[in-house]
Amino acid sequence: MNYPIWDVAFGSGLLIAVVSIVHVFVSHFAVGGGLFLVVTELRAYRTGDQSLLDWLVRHTRFFVLISVVFGALTGVGIWFTIGLVHPSGTSALIRSFVWAWAIEWLFFFIEITAALMYFYGWKTLDRKTHVWVGWVYFGSAFLSMVVINGIVTFMLTPGRWLETRNFWDGFLNPTYLPSLGLRFAFSLALAGVYALVTGTRHPDRAGRPGIISWSTRWIIPSFLVLPAFAYWYIWSLDPGIWASAEGRMPTASRYAIIILFASALALFGSLLAALRPARFSFVMSLVVFLSAFATMWSFEFIRESIRKPYVIYGYMYSNSIFTRQWPPVEHLTVPGIRERGVLSVAGWTRHKAVSEENMLDAGREIFRLECQSCHTIGHYRSIRSLIRERNWDYEAIHVRLGSLDKMINGVMPPFAGSPDERQALARFLASLNPHIKPAQSPLLSGQTIFESNCSSCHAESPDDALFARTQQLDEAALFEILGQLDSLNPDMPPFSGSKEERKVLAKWIAER
Repeated sequence: MNYPIWDVAFGSGLLIAVVSIVHVFVSHFAVGGGLFLVVTELRAYRTGDQSLLDWLVRHTRFFVLISVVFGALTGVGIWFTIGLVHPSGTSALIRSFVWAWAIEWLFFFIEITAALMYFYGWKTLDRKTHVWVGWVYFGSAFLSMVVINGIVTFMLTPGRWLETRNFWDGFLNPTYLPSLGLRFAFSLALAGVYALVTGTRHPDRAGRPGIISWSTRWIIPSFLVLPAFAYWYIWSLDPGIWASAEGRMPTASRYAIIILFASALALFGSLLAALRPARFSFVMSLVVFLSAFATMWSFEFIRESIRKPYVIYGYMYSNSIFTRQWPPVEHLTVPGIRERGVLSVAGWTRHKAVSEENMLDAGREIFRLECQSCHTIGHYRSIRSLIRERNWDYEAIHVRLGSLDKMINGVMPPFAGSPDERQALARFLASLNPHIKPAQSPLLSGQTIFESNCSSCHAESPDDALFARTQQLDEAALFEILGQLDSLNPDMPPFSGSKEERKVLAKWIAER
C-alpha cells in the first residue's frame, strides 16, 4: 500500500503462479538432478558402461540448459514479478530474512559455477576432480533448497515468530522439516523423470533400456515415500488453515484430487518403464513428465489457497494490510485504515477522499487497493462475473462488504476503509452490473434461490452451519428466521428476495 504496483489486467496472482511454478519445477530438478549426475557417473565408471557415460555427457548439456540457463531466468522472473505485483510482501520477506537471502545467493553462485565446470570438465578434468566438482554442485544446490524452504514455509506457518519476531522461530517453523523432506523426495523423482525423457532419445538403442530402467529407480521409490512426507506436512498445519478446503471455495480439495490422479499416472508410467524398458517410448516419457508437472502445480496451488486471506499468515493480508499493531505501521492495520481512510493512507492514489463527484473513480481505486490482489474486474477470478451471476445491486454489495471476512470460509480479508469508502466501492461494483434483473420469479427452485442469496457464505452440505442448525426446524420457523437474518446476526445480510421466494427457500431447507 506504500508502494506503486504493477496493474496486471488478467490477474497478478495468475502471473505469479505461472512464473513461480515453472521455476519450482526446474529448481527441484536442479537439486535432484545434481545428485543423479554424480551417482550415475560413478555407476558408469564402476560398471564400465560406455553407453551410459556417453548419454550422461549429453544429459549434462540438457541439465545445464534447463537448470542453469532457464532456471536462472525464471528465478529472476519471480523477483521481478513479486517485486512489482506485491512489493509489501516482498519487502517484509527481505527485512525478516535478509541474511538468509544473502546466504542463498552465495550458494546459487557456487551452484552455477560448479555446474558449468562440471559440464565443460568432461573433456578437461580427470575423473576424480570431475566427480568432486559434481559433489560441490549438488551440495550447494541442496543447501540452496534448505534456505529457500525456510522462507517459503514461513509464509504459511510463521509459528512463534508472530510473537517473538525471532529469525530462527520464523525460519525453523512448524512445516520446515516436512516440507524439506517433501521437496527433496520430489526433486529425486524429477531427476529420474527428466532422465527418462532424454534417455528415450539416446542414439544408442541398445543402451536405452538400461538408462530407462536406471531412471525409474529414482522415480518409483521417491513417489512411494512422498505420501508419508505429505501426511507429516498436513499434520504440522494448524487445523484452521484447512478451512478454505471446504465450503464455497474448495480449491485445495480440487487440487488434492488432481495430485492423486497425476501422481498415480506418473507412478504407473514409471512402473511400465521399469517392467518393459525396451518398449518404453518418448511419448510415454512425456506423459510421465506432464503428470509430474501436474503434481507439483497442484501442490503449489494448494499451499497458496490454504494461506488465504494472507500473504504471510497471521501477519499481512493479501492486499498488504497488516493484521495487528506492528510498530511502526499502526496506520496500515484494519482499525487504523478504518479510522483514517484507505485513500488517505495509501501512498499512490489520485483521490485522497471520497466525494459525490469522484464516487466511481474513488471506488475503482479502492478496488485496486483492497481487492485486486486476488480479483480482476473481468478476467481471472472476475468480480464482474460474480456480481452479474448473483444479480447483486448496490444494497446487496454494500451489506456484504461489511462481513467479507465471514464469507466463503474466511478466505477474504475484512474491508478496511471509512463508511464513505465502503459506499464508493459498493457503487463501483454495482456499476459493473448495469442491467440488474427485476425480482426473481417465485417459480424458481429453492436451490436456485439459495445459490443467489446464500451461497456466498454457505455450502449446500449437511456439515454447513446453516443446515446443521436448522435440522429440527419446520418450514414456518425457517420462514420467520429468513425474514430477520440481519437481526439475528449483524454479519449476515438481510434476505433480498420476495416473500414468495422466502417461502420456497424455507421449504427447500426444511426438506434437506
